[in-house]
Amino acid sequence: MVSTAVKVLSDGVVKIDGGSLFGQVPKVDWEANVVTDRKNRVTLGLNCLLLQAGGKNVLVDTGVGSKENDKDRDNLGLVPSRLLKGLKGVGLTPKDIHAVILTHLHFDHCGGCTRLDRTGTTVPTFPKARYYVQRSCWEEACKPSPRHSRHHRPEDFLPIAERGQLELLDGDTELLPGLNVIVTDGHTKGHQMVMFKHGGERVVFLGDLVPTHHHLNLIAISAFDYSPEATMERKRQVLNEAQKQGWLVVFSHGHNTRAGYLERRTEMSILRPVEL
Repeated sequence: MVSTAVKVLSDGVVKIDGGSLFGQVPKVDWEANVVTDRKNRVTLGLNCLLLQAGGKNVLVDTGVGSKENDKDRDNLGLVPSRLLKGLKGVGLTPKDIHAVILTHLHFDHCGGCTRLDRTGTTVPTFPKARYYVQRSCWEEACKPSPRHSRHHRPEDFLPIAERGQLELLDGDTELLPGLNVIVTDGHTKGHQMVMFKHGGERVVFLGDLVPTHHHLNLIAISAFDYSPEATMERKRQVLNEAQKQGWLVVFSHGHNTRAGYLERRTEMSILRPVEL
């Protein structure tokens, strides 16, 4: 088990239409294992990863944040943001975060990057942090296609650039010793997962390449992915490697199951859940 250098923090939950969440997989194939509400919505976690690497406090993704409106609260079943409370619980404040790594710029992963100050101005939540995102992801978010525009909200990320805290990446990068981002694409252009080597352990935050343990099924790909075929092929590669190498995988939207190890049992791979 990894040490306290790795912690999963929650920003709360979000409720997403089950059909959208599983794409081409029909409801008859997943409804026995997934609970939905009367609106056919599945409750997902808004998971963030806190790492201590190279003497730095690093946060991976930031959840929805505290800027949500009444429409979002109703449509998405949002609860008050919990991320800063989670940081406080481990003795940290927003000023203690040195780096924020964003898997991508959909609002449920980067909404907590910014907040409203006392004057109503949108400012970076973590005033001393550098925010890391792939250049191709940034460019898509700034000029999204009509199909993806509803998932990108400029107020979540533009203030980061305006305050000079943005760092654009071009491909796989080692940000700190033992801390790497790896481009997967698929879900969005420039989507990246995060790998942290700590002692003999490799912890991998999968982002929305594999948002929940239900998406270990290769063809379970959300309707939000810009390139489902690319997602499926990259997912195949990553999950095979995770099983062979014994990675601890962390799911960005896992609710009751947030992390675990993939193990081969006869002809199938199963997940052995663990708590972080």
